[in-house]
Order: sequence, then structure tokens, then C-alpha cells
Amino acid sequence: MKTGIPLEEAQTLLLNFTHPVTECQVSLTSAVGRILSQDVRTGINLPPFDKSPLDGYALQAKDTELANSSNPVTLEVIEEVQAGYMPKKQVTPGTVTKVMTGAPIPNGADVIVKFEDVKRAGNKVELYYPLKAGNDIIRAGEDLRQGEVIAKRGTVLTPPLVGLLAAIGVDEIPVFSKTRIAILSTGDEVIDPAEELRPGKIYNSNQHFLSAYCSQLGAAPVAMGIVPDEKEAIVERLTQALDLADLVITTGGVSVGDYDIVPAAFKEIGADIIFRKIDMKPGSPMIAASYNNKLIIGLSGNPAAAYITFDLIVVPLIKIMLGLDQKMPPKILAILKDSFNKSSTQRRFLRAKVQTINNTNYIELTGAQSNGVLKSMVACNALIDVPAGSGPLVAGQEVSAVMVGSGSELFI
Repeated sequence: MKTGIPLEEAQTLLLNFTHPVTECQVSLTSAVGRILSQDVRTGINLPPFDKSPLDGYALQAKDTELANSSNPVTLEVIEEVQAGYMPKKQVTPGTVTKVMTGAPIPNGADVIVKFEDVKRAGNKVELYYPLKAGNDIIRAGEDLRQGEVIAKRGTVLTPPLVGLLAAIGVDEIPVFSKTRIAILSTGDEVIDPAEELRPGKIYNSNQHFLSAYCSQLGAAPVAMGIVPDEKEAIVERLTQALDLADLVITTGGVSVGDYDIVPAAFKEIGADIIFRKIDMKPGSPMIAASYNNKLIIGLSGNPAAAYITFDLIVVPLIKIMLGLDQKMPPKILAILKDSFNKSSTQRRFLRAKVQTINNTNYIELTGAQSNGVLKSMVACNALIDVPAGSGPLVAGQEVSAVMVGSGSELFI
């Protein structure tokens, strides 16, 4: 078992244990937000036939070569075609077919003229200017060619992509199964928000924060509730969680106090400890283990510490399990807008918010930085990475930051 390892080593060790979960088929109606498990090719051209983009007349452009305002060309209307129906007659010299928007182009026609650009009397139309062959015709395969890859494995299914899949006749789509993540809170002091607050107790924010984050990522959180600081109770609940989920996360009980018994519970169930403690602040008291090819991650019970280690270490694992491309949190440089007056003997991550103004990144702290503070997490989209041995930070200096949460998507 390794202990007190750098963040990057912890990330690498856990990534080596991680892979996408199983595949399944889902209908298009429930596909948005899911991750494709296979490349998707179109089996048809899109559109599947030449069609009209407007209401007008289909004809041969050569019939209009001599047309002008004083010498219009007169042509005969031989048919009318609505969208959804096929033409029955071929356009020949001297004839036109009336077509509606989306209607197939009749054989023999090579151009469309707008309704408003001709004068009609009975079954005759007059044209007043020459037309160019090919104008105002949407060709078969103009959008997609048969056999073309329209989405690759690992692509998130967005509403436009779902619409495109429907347009090529796809009804069901192969996706990665939703990763099930069991979340277990430990501690005699922790109670559910539905309960009345009693002396010495605190509400369970970690359970709800982690569940919400997992849902936002596209995973399926499995709430395992709160367990007291009793090894036997934690062992029982861990065993249940491993049966239900692909990844298990606990909060609390991972430090070195008399009641920090989660590591002992991990060992009791036969889990192999990968590492214990990370050389960073906050979030140092973290433990990771494996059991039957499943990871168990023990996070600190302090909300800020749990938040930071989850974002930096667990989120990349979940993304891979969901079938997304491996994406570590992106790093940027930014100009600090305020000061941080403490020295950092240990590597430290500060909750902050980045804004980009005129192509320059500016960053400011979101509030107090102690382990138990929740408020500074709300506006946080970045973590300032302060190297060990750093003195106080001053406004105007350039700092390195890791983008987290929704902010990370802006810098990928």
C-alpha cells in the first residue's frame, strides 16, 4: 500500500483500474445524454432523393435561355406534386411540374423557379428571365452520404444528434450502460436533511452533493444512506453497495482518529488497499481500494475536501466508466484578482472562479477556504494549484489553475 502520494500518481493508479461498463440498446426517446458505445453510420443518403427546397415549378433550364421581361417564355403545367408523393410524369422541353416544398424532383427537370417569379394563367406559366441548371434543387446525399460515419464511439447524444439519427431511420442506438455509483456517508454526527436538527448533529450535505454531481455527469447514483461509526455496520453496508454498484464512494471516517474506521472496514471485506492519503490540502485523508475489479473510494467527511478530491480524482474515473474519452481536468494560467495571505508548506488547492476577458483569464477566490466551508464551493469553477513551499499569493500574479465542474467543459 502506498501512502502520502502525489495527486498525479493517485490519478494514474486509479485510471489503470477503470474501464467502461457494459453496453445496452436504448430508444431514441430516452437517448439524450447517453454515450455512444459504437460508431454509427448512415444506411441511406440524406436526403434520400433530389427534392425542392421551396414551392415552385420544376423545369428544364434550357427552355428559359431567351426569356426576358419583354419576351417571356410560356410553358405548360403537366402535373402537381406534393411532399410525400412521387411524380408520375417526366418533364420534357416546353413543360413544367408544380412542386411543393420537400417534393421529389421529377425526371427531366434540372431547375426550380419560385411561384412568385412566374405568371400563371390556366395550365400555362410565363417566365421572364433565364435560369441556371441546378439552382434551387437539394440533391440526394447533400446532407449525408450512405455509409458515412455520423457519430463516433464516445460521443454524447445531444438533441440535434438524436434528431439526425431519427432522420436516417434509427430507432434504437447502442450506448454504454449508466455507471451505478453507490454513495455511503459515515459518522454518528450525520443526519438526513429531512430530520430535525439536534445538538451535536450536522446535515448530510455530502450525500446530496455527490449524488447530484453523479447525475449531472450522466451516471446513476445509488444512495446507501448514513452508517454510524461502527465497523460491522460499515462492512455490512459496503457489501450491499458492492452488489448494487459499479463504483462505491464513502465519505467520512478516513483520517487517523479513534473513530475513523473506514480503512479497517475496507480490509475486513477483503479489499486491496491501493493507496492511503494524498499529498495535498484539502483532501489529504483519502483512501482507495479495489474489490473484485471494482473501486472503492473513501473521501474525507469535510465537504470542501470531499468536493476537491471528487472533482480531481473521481470525476475522470466516472467519465471513463461512462464511455467518454479520457479527459483529465484541463489546466490554465490566470491572473489573480485578489490575495491569499497564507503560506503553503503543502500543495494546496483554493476554490476560485475564472472569467475570461479580452482573451485573458482572471481568477478570484470564491470565499473562505477552510475544509468545512460549503459556500465557497457554489460559484467555484476552478481550483488554484498552489505548489508546496509557496508564500502568500498577491493580486496581479499569474497562477496555475485546474478547471472543474461545468467550468472544465469551457477549456477542453
